Amino acid sequence: MALLQRPEGRRLHPVTPWRRAWAPLAALFAFAAQDPERARQGVESLTAGRLLAVLALLLPAAAAYGFLSWWMTSYTVTETELRIRTGLLFRRVAHIRLDRLQAIDVGRPLLARIVGVAKLKLDVVGTAKKDELAFLGERDAVALRAELLARAAGMAPEAAAEAGEAPARELVRVGTRMLVVSLLLLGSVWGTLAAAVAVPALVWWASGSLWPGLAVAVPLLSGVWRSGVGRFLTEFDWVVAESPDGMRLDHGLLDRAHATVPPGRVQAVRIVEPWLWRRRGWVRVELDVAAGGNEGGLLLPVATRETARGVLARVLPGVDPAEAAASLAPVPRRARWVVPLWWRGYGHGVTETVFASRKGLLCRTLSLVPHAKVQSVRLTQGPWERAFELADVHVDHGANGTVAARLRAVEEARALVAAQAERSRTGRRRARPERWLT
Repeated sequence: MALLQRPEGRRLHPVTPWRRAWAPLAALFAFAAQDPERARQGVESLTAGRLLAVLALLLPAAAAYGFLSWWMTSYTVTETELRIRTGLLFRRVAHIRLDRLQAIDVGRPLLARIVGVAKLKLDVVGTAKKDELAFLGERDAVALRAELLARAAGMAPEAAAEAGEAPARELVRVGTRMLVVSLLLLGSVWGTLAAAVAVPALVWWASGSLWPGLAVAVPLLSGVWRSGVGRFLTEFDWVVAESPDGMRLDHGLLDRAHATVPPGRVQAVRIVEPWLWRRRGWVRVELDVAAGGNEGGLLLPVATRETARGVLARVLPGVDPAEAAASLAPVPRRARWVVPLWWRGYGHGVTETVFASRKGLLCRTLSLVPHAKVQSVRLTQGPWERAFELADVHVDHGANGTVAARLRAVEEARALVAAQAERSRTGRRRARPERWLT
């Protein structure tokens, strides 16, 4: 049976087949969802004996698929790469170069935590999709992550296997009360909740039928969940810690996640200040990280300005958000004819370390791009902006993102493009290394 010959290498945890056994069942449910009326008729036509016969065939087939998928999966760590072998009929071998690893995150879903297993997600330069090892024992997952990081840093294989996880120093832990209050002070939560109550009621009243109202209510309630309860479950007990391999982020109530923001890979920072947070001095800090990084690009779900300033000083040494905010200059008054209501929310500034841009009135966002991370600078001008001698300056960074200084005077914008190109060249020459543990 050469077809089923087990590949060489380390094995995943024996609980993995149960995870993969759901694939045939999921395919069956997806088929039923395509034609629910036909599926309903088929279920109604089944007798008890036929139903038992179907289950007797389906469940062993699902179990066999899960077992064989696990049997044919293995991984090997060499001096230069991680190899992951998968596939039953179509074999696949992923060769992941260790010097191209940018992030290795540890995920612990609720059921996995109960069983005592975890999964590794690997971000690699040049790939949009994360490779995954699921599942490993929790200790094995942590040890493998530490070994991969040590080898990526250039340690010898013998020393890397014994290196263990780098020590971490806790910087911030977001309290439950602060998180709950911050979510309650978000206008998006209450706006979505009001829409979920009012819109289905109006649809029910207008149509005279309950079902159209329910059809509208389901997606709106899903939005309430994502913006309120879902965010609380994800951001619960958010911990930021500093270690030699980067900033470590641990969070989650049901599904516990462990992510790492690699050193030197942060391309841009956004400091978000919702209107109702400002009197309390609270902000939300988001990141753009090259080649992946932590999922969602979030560094701090909520924190005081001083706390956020201290953490950012560790993520981007030399960058001071207060200095960047003080450098902001408003747009010309004629910009009100281009953006009549929100023109006062725009601003732009430059410091020795960052290109800064602000937008928003109710929810204010300050974006910072270190000069060393700027990949290109562009000037754009629409027909309405040309009429009022205004232009936008865009800086593109290494995380495929853009930060714009909007509605600047044309002469100022042209000078800004030339000056920013020179600052970027100088910043790259002075940039710190971006490798692990360096």
